[in-house]
Amino acid sequence: MAFIPAPWPRRLRSQEWYGGTSRDAIYHRGWLKNQGYPHDLFDGRPVIGIMNTWSDLTPCNGHLCELAEKVKAGVWEAGGFPVEVPVFSASESTFRPTAMMFRNLAAMAVEEAMRGQPIDGAVLMVGCDKTTPSLLMGAASTDIPSIVVTGGPMLNGWFRGERVGSGTHLWKFSEAVKAGEMTQDEFLEAEASMSRSTGTCNTMGTASTMASMAEALGMALSGNAAIPAVDARRRTMAQMTGRRIVQMVKDDLKPSDIMTRAAFENAIRCNGAIGGSTNAVIHLLAMAGRVGIDLTLDDWDRLGRDVPTIVNLMPSGKYLMEEFFYAGGLPVVLKRLGEAGLLNRDALTVSGQTAWEQVKDARNWNEDVILPVERALTAHGGIVVLRGNLAPDGAVLKPSAASPQLMKHRGRAVVFEDIDDYKARINDEALDIDEDCVMVLKNCGPRGYPGMPEVGNMGLPPKVLRKGITDMVRISDARMSGTAYGTVLLHTSPEAAAGGPLAIVRTGDMIEIDVDARRVHLDVPDDEIAARLAAWKTPVPQPKGGYARIFHDHVQGADKGADFDFLVGCRGAEVGRDSH
Repeated sequence: MAFIPAPWPRRLRSQEWYGGTSRDAIYHRGWLKNQGYPHDLFDGRPVIGIMNTWSDLTPCNGHLCELAEKVKAGVWEAGGFPVEVPVFSASESTFRPTAMMFRNLAAMAVEEAMRGQPIDGAVLMVGCDKTTPSLLMGAASTDIPSIVVTGGPMLNGWFRGERVGSGTHLWKFSEAVKAGEMTQDEFLEAEASMSRSTGTCNTMGTASTMASMAEALGMALSGNAAIPAVDARRRTMAQMTGRRIVQMVKDDLKPSDIMTRAAFENAIRCNGAIGGSTNAVIHLLAMAGRVGIDLTLDDWDRLGRDVPTIVNLMPSGKYLMEEFFYAGGLPVVLKRLGEAGLLNRDALTVSGQTAWEQVKDARNWNEDVILPVERALTAHGGIVVLRGNLAPDGAVLKPSAASPQLMKHRGRAVVFEDIDDYKARINDEALDIDEDCVMVLKNCGPRGYPGMPEVGNMGLPPKVLRKGITDMVRISDARMSGTAYGTVLLHTSPEAAAGGPLAIVRTGDMIEIDVDARRVHLDVPDDEIAARLAAWKTPVPQPKGGYARIFHDHVQGADKGADFDFLVGCRGAEVGRDSH
């Protein structure tokens, strides 16, 4: 059914604070006037909350205050009243034990900041990996009109004539040092080339993936995802976003109108086409849960199965986000999906147009960056979901970044009980391991670490690397960075710390994977698996208190998006009782 704009003018929720002549209205208006705002700004125009994840300790978002000023300009131009609101910023490069542990906390904080304050619409200022899903989750749970503007990617890195991709080359160079192919001094020299401008990772890592997911969902203006952080057009996008949110409030165009099943299907297929991060799986599952859509891992496998990866970017390909933007960016990809019958064309977007209307005239300016289908990086680029007795609730793999020769493999398990066990033994020349083995890492899931860190792309043992081997099958209940690569099975569910079968795998067990058959199998008799599980006791103690206790007790499995059980669903934006 077509969207029908709400009548305008009408009384907005912000007037519950600022409208009228009561003592409480005077209280709310009067204190805000100490910032120098004239009285006529409280006349019922849309109050727009600019939810800003700027922080000096979130370097990817370090320029968002500058962008926020452009958003404000757009809001003023459109007749709105902008107010900047700092919100929880889950920094990927800073937070320990992992930023993922704080995504749900950030989402909860954003939700309550939106509901509890006089905000009629929100601009979600995001960039770094977890800031995008956390703000979208919070906005979905209030269903207040909201729109995303991202900070954009860094410029290309360069080192000795070679493109340096954020994260991707960190893993690559680190392995080269272990293999004796690169000195530590050269590694340090390369460091300066990795982050040479403000912005998010310049690869198709999680930040760029989630920016693309926001655009594919219809929650950002067309073209938003790929504009480099330092490009003047990024600031133009911010200003246009500020203008648009005012009209969205007047129309009452809400996240629930845009984040429909059709929109999520578009995003899943888009993820396959761009070679997007496996982290998108968890985040989109959580976001769908907030708007009441029963999205599953099976949807990811089904919808992505026949989608070719056509974006030639690291870690799957060779280019970086800067080239992706110059080639035409995400609109070109969405147009390709539409032409192939893989886009729900009528899905509504924040622009008020449909997904197809926005991209039908897009042009590809570089077919080595956005490839023709016949030259796709892989014909089946969607996220693959494997199941079996080792992963009853699923494990995921990114085929575009994996090795074809390992897609069907049987090998002896070499088990690491946790990340500390891995770090203590992986460089030991006496470790009984070769390239045919399957590396298994336990207790790194949502509850196990806690927080589910990006350690699933375990570095290979030096003695294997010295043979020139750069990939092995690796299985864990952890995540991996969107910038990483390899034949890595992730998000194994149920996780080890929750008593999943991964918990009882022993070194020497045989493990089989068959990607085409969507199968991962522990070659141990059923009665033996049952006996091991009966004897198993969790090695992960319940935290004594604080947020860690909340996380441990309420986090759902990776197959459900690792959201808190009590945060699933939309709670709306009902105005609470007055404070005085």
